[in-house]
Amino acid sequence: MCSVITLNRLTSVHRTLAVPLRLKANSFATAESRRLCPGGSYGFESLRAPRRSFCSRMALKEGLFFRQLFEKESSTYTYLLADRDTKEAIIIDPVLETIDRDLKLINELGLNLTLAVNTHCHADHITSTGLMKKRLAGLKSAISKFSGASADILLSEGDKITFGKHHLTVRETPGHTDGCTTLVTDDHSMAFTGDALLIRGCGRTDFQQGCPKKLYQSVHQKIFSLPDQCLIYPAHDYLGQTVSTVGEERKFNPRLTKSLDEFVHIMNNLNLPKPKKIDIAVPANLVCGVHQV
Repeated sequence: MCSVITLNRLTSVHRTLAVPLRLKANSFATAESRRLCPGGSYGFESLRAPRRSFCSRMALKEGLFFRQLFEKESSTYTYLLADRDTKEAIIIDPVLETIDRDLKLINELGLNLTLAVNTHCHADHITSTGLMKKRLAGLKSAISKFSGASADILLSEGDKITFGKHHLTVRETPGHTDGCTTLVTDDHSMAFTGDALLIRGCGRTDFQQGCPKKLYQSVHQKIFSLPDQCLIYPAHDYLGQTVSTVGEERKFNPRLTKSLDEFVHIMNNLNLPKPKKIDIAVPANLVCGVHQV
């Protein structure tokens, strides 16, 4: 009888101890899920059954390398994409202040960077494209033909930017500037929207050929026409957000869910101060970022 009581007590103790152990394990799994898929919603139910959440890992096709990098002064995102098999790579919106970091990463990964492309002529930072060309033999630059900037390749609607077996397709999305482009992966799983569409926002339209009507039409026709699950990767974010989706922005973007007239009114009354670096950034970016560098 005594042995039975001892066994029952031990079993009870084990059960009591097992609860915090399970909770600890679940907390670790939740933390790992958040690390791998930032922005997803996680709880105990998500650990028991598969749940659809949007993160960069979901969008990647087999053999595609993707890295999102950040420059804190201008809150600019730089994107590095490569073919894992051929190591051929491209970089989107590189920033002068982080050129050493970016080139170090490219070298560490053994990538062959063939193209540096800017989504538009930036006004808040200087691109590192020109200086990067001086440090990497064979690297070419690209920007929209409507940007007014010099580059090795001037991009137009429908052009394909190829790296290995992958490519991005150019969609012209003017409105923030005349030369804004959105770059879309061939499977429509990712879109690099520059300043045209931000996470719960959009680029301003009060300088550099800005036009709210053009921007509204660009976003609705060229970006919101993509699948709901297409991941949106903007050129900037000022709140620590890293990624959104077409479906989210179509539903929740506080500006672009309005009518055209309402949107124009909002954009014409933002009354924002001009970017701090506009007077040096724009002239430099018109010559590939090598002006007085």
